[in-house]
Amino acid sequence: MLLRRLGPVFALLILFAAPSVGAQDVDTSDVYRQTTPSRDGIGKVYMGREISRVMGHRGAAWLERPERARNEKPSLLVDSMALSPDAVVADLGAGTGYFTFRIAPRVPDGRVFAVDIQPEMLDIMRDTIAAQGIDNVTPVKGTVRDPALPADSVDAALMVDAYHEFSHPREMMRNLRAALVPGGRVYLVEYRKEDPDIPIKPLHKMTEAQAKKEMRAVGLEWVATEEMLPRQHFMIFQKPSGPEEGN
Repeated sequence: MLLRRLGPVFALLILFAAPSVGAQDVDTSDVYRQTTPSRDGIGKVYMGREISRVMGHRGAAWLERPERARNEKPSLLVDSMALSPDAVVADLGAGTGYFTFRIAPRVPDGRVFAVDIQPEMLDIMRDTIAAQGIDNVTPVKGTVRDPALPADSVDAALMVDAYHEFSHPREMMRNLRAALVPGGRVYLVEYRKEDPDIPIKPLHKMTEAQAKKEMRAVGLEWVATEEMLPRQHFMIFQKPSGPEEGN
C-alpha cells in the first residue's frame, strides 16, 4: 500500500493533494425520483427506498449514549471486521468518532480516515485526537457525493447507521469503490427493517435484500451477512479483485 510505505506524514500530503478518482462527474439524475416527503424522509427515492433525513450534529450526544454499548455491542462489531494491524480503514459518516476511536487501536500500523460532511462533527473528533494524543486518525471532510479519498487507498470501509441518510448514494458508493483497493471490503451496518420490534424509525432501517440490491448496482459483491448484533445487520461486500467494469 502506498500510504503505508510513505508513512503518516506523506499519507496526509497525498490525501489532501490528490483528488479522489470516482464518479462525481457522472450524471446519475435518472436513477433517482422525487415524491412527496414522508414524515422522516427527504422525498428522494433510490431503487425503491426513500432516503431519510440526516441526523445532524445536534444529535451528537445520542451517538455517545451510555446504553449504546449494551444495545449494539460495538466491540463485537469491530472484532468481526478482523482488521490487520496495518489496515487502512475509512469510517464513513463517522460522526463523533464512536467507531473511529474503537478501530484506531486495532490498526496501530495503519490509519483510520474518519469521513464526515459536518464540520461540527469533524471538530469533535479533532478535539478527541488532541486530548488523547491519537496519531493514526485523520478527519476528512467529504461531500454528499464523494468521501474524498484517493483511489486504491483503502482496505476496509465501515458505515454504521449512516448509509440510509446519504442523499446521493449512487455517487457516494461509486466513489468509495474507487477508493478501495482490489478486494477491499465494505462493512455495511444497518438496523434490521425486517424486525418491526426494533425501536428505530422505519426510514432509518434497511432490509438485507435492499442493501444487496444497492451495493450490486455499484459493482460491489456480497460476501456474507452476519446477525450476531442485537439490532443490526452486519453485511460484508467486496470490490472485485479483477478489472473494474462501468456501473
